[in-house]
Amino acid sequence: MDFPRTMVGGVSLPRMIAGCNWISGFSHRGPAQDEMIMKHHSGPESVSEIFTSFLNNGVDACLGLFGTDEDLIDAVHLAEQKTGKKMIILDEPVLNVDDNPIARMQAQAEIKKCAQRGATFCLPLHSSVEQLLCKNTRSINRLPDYLAMIRDAGMIPGLSAHMPEVIQYADLNEYDVETYIQIYNCMGFLMQVEIESVIKTIHNAKKPVITIKPCAAGRTTPFVGLNFAYNTIRPQDMVCIGCFNPAEAEEDVEYARAAIERRLPEVRPRSSPFASEAILGIVDR
Repeated sequence: MDFPRTMVGGVSLPRMIAGCNWISGFSHRGPAQDEMIMKHHSGPESVSEIFTSFLNNGVDACLGLFGTDEDLIDAVHLAEQKTGKKMIILDEPVLNVDDNPIARMQAQAEIKKCAQRGATFCLPLHSSVEQLLCKNTRSINRLPDYLAMIRDAGMIPGLSAHMPEVIQYADLNEYDVETYIQIYNCMGFLMQVEIESVIKTIHNAKKPVITIKPCAAGRTTPFVGLNFAYNTIRPQDMVCIGCFNPAEAEEDVEYARAAIERRLPEVRPRSSPFASEAILGIVDR
């Protein structure tokens, strides 16, 4: 099945991207949830089932910390073998951005590892990028050096951002960036400024934006989170969402399709021991 798509740096990407936090153990909920994730996804096999579900629904791109969670790339390859389809990898490396020759060599080595893993896009993690940001000069110091490393390694450069200024300053200085990652959800979870300001940054961005954490790490439902995201971002922008198992992936895809098509999603109602007419939303005749 096809999923609505957009163009980023000359590459066709689905407007939904598979996220990996709820695969790699980053629940943003607490140690118990982190441990639950790690116990369930202790190897690439279970993760490959999630990627298989996404690929079968036309969502052929995933975003994650492939250098931190080494099972991710094996899971991608297993899913590709099962489906005969290619997954587009958006890798987020953690770079040493200290201003010295050894640190630059280490950063370049990490970037080359992304290329070796088969990444199409390389988006240095926000914790690295934001160390370089200077609000006084409205610039991101030495960023062009790392972007050049990404181009030289044969990948398309992007930037991971929690701070909206990353997008603003990258556009202002016309840095060689093709896409951005930005936290955006209806609850303002982990967002550094109010929702109304972040959506202005997204709409003013010169390149397509990948919005992340649409369900605020489980603090709202996919129906609410995805409807809010898709109905407020631009047609060229994307939503990255993580899930725990293949069934959740199927549901998320349907919620997203319905949000884009402005219709009700075709999913089963949640279980309830005494489902009233109000809960079901229908009156049986």
